[in-house]
Amino acid sequence: MASNEKTDTRMRRKRRIRKNVQGTSERPRLTVFRSNKHIYAQVIDDETRQSIATASTLIKAIAGDLDGKDKTARAKAVGEAVAKAAKDKGITKVVFDRNGYAYHGRVSALAEGAREGGLEF
Repeated sequence: MASNEKTDTRMRRKRRIRKNVQGTSERPRLTVFRSNKHIYAQVIDDETRQSIATASTLIKAIAGDLDGKDKTARAKAVGEAVAKAAKDKGITKVVFDRNGYAYHGRVSALAEGAREGGLEF
């Protein structure tokens, strides 16, 4: 896998952030991964190393509703979906891990969607 400067700087930021952002069973970590085409979100309990809830633009349940929307609107829908999945498992409070990405555009839209879905962070 080829490495480039942009990815390397994001990984350095990610390591810096992860020193301080830790998910617990009471307050798991909501993490975001952004590719050029899709966006993914997971709620993770770092103590047990288990993923509690997931959502992405690839999940068939929400992918049909996303046709014709721009990437920011899709990210907001994923945020709402991951919030619903987390609330179904009894999670209402999380810590947000932007995974080294700037809190801007799709990442902030996902966070806003998760807040509207009922998650607190």
